[in-house]
Amino acid sequence: MQKPNPDAGPNLAAYRFDDPEELALNLLKLFEQGGKVMAGFVERADSRMGPYTAMNEMSEAARAMTDVARFWIGDPGRLAAAQGELVRGYFDLWQATVRRALGEKVEPVARPEVGDNRFKDPEWSQSPYFDYWKQVYLLTAHWAESVLEKTDGIDERTRMKAEFYLEQLLSALSPSNFPMTNPEVLRETLATNGRNLVQGLAHLAQDMEKSGDLLRISQTDIEAFEVGRNLAVTPGKVVFQNELLQLIQYAPTTEKVRATPLLVIPPWINKFYILDLTQPKSFIKFAVDQGFTVFVVSWVNPDGRLKDKTFEDYMTEGALAATHAVMRETRQDKINVLGYCVGGTLLATTLAYLAARGEDLYNSASFLAAQADFSSAGDLLVFIDDTQLKALEEMMAERGYLDGSRMASVFNMLRPKDLIWPYIVNNYLLGKKPFPFDLLYWNQDSTRMPAANHNFYLREFYHENKLAKGRMKIAGTRLDLKKVELPVYELATREDHIAPAKSVFIGSRLFGGPVEFVLAGSGHIAGVINPPDPKRVKYQHWTNGEPAGTLEEWIAGAKQTPGSWWPHWSKWLARHSGQRVPAREPGAVLGVIEDAPGSYVKVKS
Repeated sequence: MQKPNPDAGPNLAAYRFDDPEELALNLLKLFEQGGKVMAGFVERADSRMGPYTAMNEMSEAARAMTDVARFWIGDPGRLAAAQGELVRGYFDLWQATVRRALGEKVEPVARPEVGDNRFKDPEWSQSPYFDYWKQVYLLTAHWAESVLEKTDGIDERTRMKAEFYLEQLLSALSPSNFPMTNPEVLRETLATNGRNLVQGLAHLAQDMEKSGDLLRISQTDIEAFEVGRNLAVTPGKVVFQNELLQLIQYAPTTEKVRATPLLVIPPWINKFYILDLTQPKSFIKFAVDQGFTVFVVSWVNPDGRLKDKTFEDYMTEGALAATHAVMRETRQDKINVLGYCVGGTLLATTLAYLAARGEDLYNSASFLAAQADFSSAGDLLVFIDDTQLKALEEMMAERGYLDGSRMASVFNMLRPKDLIWPYIVNNYLLGKKPFPFDLLYWNQDSTRMPAANHNFYLREFYHENKLAKGRMKIAGTRLDLKKVELPVYELATREDHIAPAKSVFIGSRLFGGPVEFVLAGSGHIAGVINPPDPKRVKYQHWTNGEPAGTLEEWIAGAKQTPGSWWPHWSKWLARHSGQRVPAREPGAVLGVIEDAPGSYVKVKS
């Protein structure tokens, strides 16, 4: 296939239509249906003030940007210089555009970053029209980021908020998001006589109809997946359950297994099967295949009846109840335990609680992208201050839980260029269905959170950072992570927006025992779910033993290894798992309640 020549000029034939009558009819349909959709949107909760709604975020953004503007207005000389810099950029671009129109070959004034998929269509470079709008946008975006970077006299939290909301604004204003300045959308509109826009509006109406409090933009074809059919299919049995969880024991695939079993505590903000996607990506299957007896907590998807369940309850009726059930089932006095994301935060709290009481239940603990110190918790801190926490508490008090769509919306806003706008363009402007993708199906399969538990988590951990400061009390017991002296495996991911690597690194140094710190490539999900595959090495990982010095110093001395961190963890865990014993069949002691993945995980929000 011949590669496009960037100097060949635009393909004008692609921007013609042959049925103006159909185009006119479709534009009329678009106008008529658009009014109905807009009326429906006005009636939704999205359009009203409340935590994590569009109206609330616009208000927060205005406050943050006002503080930045106040600094520049107070220094007219610097403001004029900054404005002059932008005007010079526009002038250089206009000159370059004129020279190109006269047939001269010119270098771009502004270029997109490597990997910016918004501008991958060849017409963004070949067409002077689209290239001009692309460069105007990039010039403006780079200038705005530079202005914010040079803003003095604002506190770090205000700067963080301003950076976050500036990213939202710049992501929204990209010319790729508008039909007349996106070559792919314009071609599709003319080729289909506007049918793509009519179909896109139908997709928007469907998303609004199936959404809860907030609009949930379809990120994948949800009909392509089903939990228990092609997701979460590793064989096992539910062997224990209570109000908060089902405990799954997985069937062995080896004749002998390690004597010490492994309990996995996933986050309750999402469902456990992120660790058991399709079989080639299943972390659970990998662990079972290495000869470990694996148990996994499947958290309930709570409703208002569980509104008073506290963080302490999630420890006692969750982590500890599951631990004791695993001990009874395997007849072991101590087990290994692993916590992922907020499941890891719960695990760290539980370990500190047990250490304070002199109880010794675990041989080792593994943490995957989990925070114990929240002083460098990243962009999520934007959503957590006294005002927002109070509003959130009042909202949760009405129902007794936080709707999963609100947390999903927050996570999507952390990466708007990847998790919001590509789907708006694909679904609503191009009129296409999203591509089937198991990870994004899981991402949309969110869960609710009990009010009492979530209030405690946000205020005590994120807002006040009490666990790291040694000021947290659980069940009347003061917690000190330095008293946790068992071996720890701590995994951080380099591009994590939810549990930043720096935050995980700082937290890993709070434990009192030996810590094996490992850094994986990519982010919070892809960095963790990175199976070994000799045919396709996606991400690397770095090892350097104990987390000494700063993260940057640790990385400078680290060994980089291509491929998955899973085998490295498996070898580490094997050293803490005893001798091999005959394989255990699920439910031999506790009995079997139902087949994996159980019923709790199938409850929709």
